[in-house]
Order: sequence, then structure tokens, then C-alpha cells
Amino acid sequence: MPALPTAADVADAARLIAPVARRTPLLSLPELDAITGARVFLKAEPLQRTGSFKFRGAYNRLARLTDQERRAGVVAMSSGNHAQGVATAAQLLGMPAVIVMPKDSPALKRERTAAAGAEIVLYDREKEDRVAIARQLAADRGATLVPPYDDFYIMAGQGTVGREIIEELTAQGLLPDTVLVCCSGGGLLAGVALAVHDRAPKAKLYSVEPEDFDDHARSFEAGKRVANVKLGGSLCDGLLAQTPGELTFAVNQPHVAGGVTVSEDEVKRAVNFAFRELKLVVEPSGAVPLAALLSGRLDVRGQVVAAVVSGGNVDPALFAKLVA
Repeated sequence: MPALPTAADVADAARLIAPVARRTPLLSLPELDAITGARVFLKAEPLQRTGSFKFRGAYNRLARLTDQERRAGVVAMSSGNHAQGVATAAQLLGMPAVIVMPKDSPALKRERTAAAGAEIVLYDREKEDRVAIARQLAADRGATLVPPYDDFYIMAGQGTVGREIIEELTAQGLLPDTVLVCCSGGGLLAGVALAVHDRAPKAKLYSVEPEDFDDHARSFEAGKRVANVKLGGSLCDGLLAQTPGELTFAVNQPHVAGGVTVSEDEVKRAVNFAFRELKLVVEPSGAVPLAALLSGRLDVRGQVVAAVVSGGNVDPALFAKLVA
């Protein structure tokens, strides 16, 4: 097993990305507190550069490359948010980037990735293996493969979300009792877990996933990594990794209390709620922790709760339907 990051690596990532990443706000809302019976704080990553937390890990990874590696460029695979994060980080650092994206990824995510200067290679999610495609491209071009989650520096970079949550709460004299994080491959959850438990060791962390794609919840219960049967078909296009990452699960297993699953209807209501009550554009994948709170999937009464709203890159036509 390769080396795993620690809270010290998250702190190092925070220093590295500070000049380019935004420190996003931690939002509270009396109406949400009334619904849940808790003091809820939402980490608003739709306001992050590129519209999601993914920029944090991408920049932390790419900034570590040598000059020679930068000249050869990078290859990444993503349904959209990691794609935009890598593309923008590569643009800032002056290196070429190729992104392998599914054909059914939202048009907005493809457009924004291309606008950041990346070359896009499309694949069929149901029939083709994106890992094999990305590895071949990297080998052909001598480029560095940048995984979406199963990487030391990616996890450490994503962990700066959790570090900021703790810093904001401690400034108010608080520590979280419960932290909810959306989960695809588990990189965000791993980084947040390291940062949170460094300062709040008693906090309970939960993965949140859509129905039929709850591989983390089932893996935590089984004590080993298990796979989803379905490969696609969810409104939450950014949470469709088939299994937890090998490295991310090694970090998450001792830190995470369990997994929570939400329905598509609950996700739709959460997107609507965020727009109407918070005036915040949230994509379905980023809304699952909020969906878990609004639907009462966890009893958090009397607690201090932090939930990561992870991104806002939603197709405009879909968003219009969800908030109508």
C-alpha cells in the first residue's frame, strides 16, 4: 500500500493552494436549523474556483510536478468537476491537459473544461473503461496520470475543505458533532476526515450517496470494498464511481461512522431548497448531504452539524426543472 496522507499533509496543502483557491463560506440558515433541530453549517463549495471542491486537490497535485513532468502534461478522467479542476490548474501552471470524459456528462461541464484549455476525449460509460483509456493516453504522451480521488496529494488537497470547516467553527467556539460528505471515490471524505479528526476526534463522519450507488455505505458495513451493480443512470452524475478507492477506503474505514443513502426525489428537493432558501446553485451530486438532513435520514437533534455542499456545476436546463 502506498503512503497515505495525514492531517499534516492537509495543512501543507492548505499553504500551497492558499494563493489560488478560494476560502469558501460556511453558511447557516435558521429555517434549516428548525427543520433538523440542530445547528447546521453548510460548506459552500459551489463558490470555489471552477464551481467545486475538485480544484483544491487538482492544484495540490499538479503543483507538485517537476518542470519536466509539466512539459509532458497531464491526463485525467472525470464526469466534469475533476475535469474542470485539472484543466484550470494546468492552465494556471502552464501545462497541457487531456481529460477523458463520459459522453453523457453535462454539457456545461464539458464546455467549461474545454474553455480552460484542455483537450477532451469522450468515452461510453456503459461500454468502455475510462481507466484503460486514460492510462493509454498517458503512456502514449509521456504524461502524468492524475486520478480523481485515489492519490496522496488529491486527498490532501480535498482535505482543506475540512480544515476550513474546523477553523470556522472553532472561531465561533464550536466543534462539529456530525459531518456529512458526499461520496463517489471517497477522496473528499478521506481528506475531510483527516482534517476534522485532527481537531475534533469525537466527531462522527458519514458518507452520503444516491440510491443504487451506495458502495461506500455497503463497504463500511461489510468491512471491505464492494461494488455497485449499476454504472450509470443517476441524477447525481458526479457520484457514480463503481467502488471506493483503494487508498481512500484505507483512510476512511477507521474514520467514518457509516453511510447514508438518499433518493433522487430527496436530492431534487435539496437542490430546490438550496436555491430558494440559500440563493445557492447546487448540482444534484453536491446536494446529497443537504438531502440527508432535509429528509431526516440521520437524527441530529441538538448537535452541531457540518455538511459539505460540494459543487454547483449543473446543466441550466436541468436546474430550471429542479427549481421550477
